[in-house]
Amino acid sequence: MIIAVVMGVSGSGKTTIGRALASELGAGFLEGDKFHPPSNVAKMSRGEPLDDADRWPWLDRLAEELARARSSGRSVVLACSALKRSYRDRLRRGASDLRLVYLKGDKALILERLRARKQHFMPPGLLDSQFKALEEPGSEETPIVIDVTPPLEILMGQLPRLLRQAPSSAPPPPY
Repeated sequence: MIIAVVMGVSGSGKTTIGRALASELGAGFLEGDKFHPPSNVAKMSRGEPLDDADRWPWLDRLAEELARARSSGRSVVLACSALKRSYRDRLRRGASDLRLVYLKGDKALILERLRARKQHFMPPGLLDSQFKALEEPGSEETPIVIDVTPPLEILMGQLPRLLRQAPSSAPPPPY
């Protein structure tokens, strides 16, 4: 069983890569954005960044979904920004052995992708706030760091193998 969180700023490819990875692994897929309450979506749609108070209930719901998958023995891939260490620790409450896939990309490339995206509530104007909030995962979190510049086919040629080999030895979150 694999429980993976595909994380990164908006536009880094979390949903695309997460879906492809879940399919390759025969795992369920959870789109973190679908768990946002309407108030969060409305706030982001207005171009206002979320704060921690907005995110805690959302992250708790996602941790509950991870715990459900874990308790039923199902593999699952969650696409979730998980920008801060404290957010990832919150997710680990649901699955302490989750495996982290960090999608890392150049701001200019990601902005270009955001501008090309249609029908998404996250406006490109919030990208700066995402990069400002981003705390890249440290080695103690045992992340798989993926450069998002190559095409999806190349990324998917290596990612499932890396994930299956990845240690799940991140320390438990400090509660």
